[in-house]
Amino acid sequence: MSSTASEPASAPAPFTAADYRARLERAAASAAAAGLARLLVAPGPDLTYLTGYRPTADTERMTLLVVPADGDPLLVVPALEARGAESAPGAPALTAAPWTDADDPYALTASRLDAKGAFGISDNAWSLHLLALQRALPGTSYRGLSDALPMLRAVKDERELARVAAAGAAADAAYEEILKVRFAGRRESEIAADLAALLLAHGHSQVDFTVVGSGPNGADPHHEAGERVIERGDMVVLDFGGLKHGYGSDTTRTVHVGEPTAEERRVHDTVRAAQEAGFQAVRPGAACQDVDRAARAVIEDAGYGSYFIHRTGHGIGVTTHEPPYMIEGEERPVVPGMCFSVEPGIYLPGRFGVRIEDIVTATPSGGRRFNTTSRELAIVE
Repeated sequence: MSSTASEPASAPAPFTAADYRARLERAAASAAAAGLARLLVAPGPDLTYLTGYRPTADTERMTLLVVPADGDPLLVVPALEARGAESAPGAPALTAAPWTDADDPYALTASRLDAKGAFGISDNAWSLHLLALQRALPGTSYRGLSDALPMLRAVKDERELARVAAAGAAADAAYEEILKVRFAGRRESEIAADLAALLLAHGHSQVDFTVVGSGPNGADPHHEAGERVIERGDMVVLDFGGLKHGYGSDTTRTVHVGEPTAEERRVHDTVRAAQEAGFQAVRPGAACQDVDRAARAVIEDAGYGSYFIHRTGHGIGVTTHEPPYMIEGEERPVVPGMCFSVEPGIYLPGRFGVRIEDIVTATPSGGRRFNTTSRELAIVE
């Protein structure tokens, strides 16, 4: 089952202090269930998700959110950043602990924590800070948050889903407009710049990537748009996304400059069928790997199995890549509210590539697409 995503007429209402308090409470309960005494959250997507706070600069000065399994959250923050932290929407749910350059932030943090226990820590925390905390708290051990709490941000509520839908609709609008521009005779980098401008024009605050892989470059799934001049007869992979209202978009369509060959159509049709099979496998209770298996089986049956060289999907939310992952071996069940990509591909080295990607969410009755542009092979000039 699929339904069309539509963009809201106005920006969604911001998340409130109560929303962030509820997230912090869920994080604390998850920490306790995982046997962790504390969560230590460095600047990055987890901090933004839990508090709404984004530090103004990425510096060596330590900022650290401490979420105890039992007790009140604490935000250790440089004094010169304290005003920004205290004005964040989630600040009422926190106690701030500012420190100055004359202080030892690790000793300050250690004085507020139990000396022993297992702590979860952000994957992107600086080793500088982690090693200093280990010295200040020799009785502690640490686990990365993606290992300890991989589903911390995975299940979205209705307001989060509305933001993902709006981001998807904006990316779709950008795709519809890029089909109208001339491809032949222009550099990949020019098309990439057009896509970035279109994402911003349709309300994205941040562009994370604009992959434009023409001809043989399309056989590299993460090709960075370069100076190759696109020619008639090229297959062109377009993969682009970023953030709108704080939530991610990510979609891929493959177009052809002029009329394709029979082989190119056959490969594209195979990927389109695989993408549909992956989407149809989205249902509550299915394992994440079932989505990968369904898409991969179509490509393998067509004889291209060795040319599908990446996972079928990844989660999306406040970042464009996060858990869960649709990959063999991931037995975690799909649950309503999970948002992730379904993006099989075939990559023929030295020749061309094809990928088709939608962001979908699981609903109680199946899957819902957040990208609804045509998955047919589009012909461009």
